[in-house]
Amino acid sequence: MHNNSNLALDKLNAQITKCVRCTRLVDHRELVATAKRKSFINDIYWGKPVSGFGDRSASLIIIGLAPAAHGANRTGRVFTGDQSAKFLMEGLGEAGFANQTTSEYSDDGLLLLDTYITCAVKCVPPENKPTRQEQLQCLDYLGRELALLDNIKVVLTLGKFAFSSYYRASSGNDDGAKEPKFIHGGRYAPEDGSPVVYASYHPSPRNTNTGLLTSESFAAILQRIRGDLETGESANR
Repeated sequence: MHNNSNLALDKLNAQITKCVRCTRLVDHRELVATAKRKSFINDIYWGKPVSGFGDRSASLIIIGLAPAAHGANRTGRVFTGDQSAKFLMEGLGEAGFANQTTSEYSDDGLLLLDTYITCAVKCVPPENKPTRQEQLQCLDYLGRELALLDNIKVVLTLGKFAFSSYYRASSGNDDGAKEPKFIHGGRYAPEDGSPVVYASYHPSPRNTNTGLLTSESFAAILQRIRGDLETGESANR
């Protein structure tokens, strides 16, 4: 990543963490940070919007839904300190996209390898359900991230919401008219040379505890992504 892009991403991340656009989300993230979960009662919660993190020259970007109430909203780093993070990082570590298989707190030594992770919505929403308006309010942040991370070859979207948000943010088309059908394990290779998109169910306990998403099926997606990156088939821009 060029120095100008680095500085621009620093500036964007600073803007994200200070955002107060959505009153409902501001109120909720601060309420969670004050009420806390009993097991984290002594923790000082982040309680603010959460920006992306990882390798800024990454070939792979992973997009989740939003910060978890007692994960990223507590630790200040996306996919850190909750069950979704545990599942995701085990997969990424074993597939060689991270230097370790755990993501517990923001200074735990985790390094993402050729990978950057962010969320479609930057604040924790009530019941993990952002409104359409909240999605739209956050789209420009995601669009600017995608523009600044200028080496992306593959996009992995975690869940239908992230999938839709990617297509809206990358195309500037708020109604999602060009969005293909979401299918778990789906691979979408645009003819215009833009990044290849993969779709996965979100690694939430609701999906992993019920077997809708298994470590085996997720590993298979990551291996296909690895194959794309190693063969250069996705690098057709």
